[in-house]
Amino acid sequence: MKASRFTPEEKFNIILESLRGDRSISEICREYGIAQSVFYHWRDKFTQGAKQSLGGGSGKGNKNEAELNQLKQVIGELTVENKILKKTQKLLGQP
Repeated sequence: MKASRFTPEEKFNIILESLRGDRSISEICREYGIAQSVFYHWRDKFTQGAKQSLGGGSGKGNKNEAELNQLKQVIGELTVENKILKKTQKLLGQP
């Protein structure tokens, strides 16, 4: 993979510059010599990261939540099975 010639801080500043609205995206991209598709990729990653840090959006947070819900379901099923086994052992007179 090609190393970026822009540091994360420089990318951040370019995105902030676009959010000010003083100039068009195409002007900003032309000044820094980047393709608009590259700029939009940076911007999308920027907004996704912001959403995640604020507790919303998609991504790892939702994946972890889904995994947590699945584990809770498994725990519930195992708890029910354990109760059934204990009752069965009592009925059979086993300790």
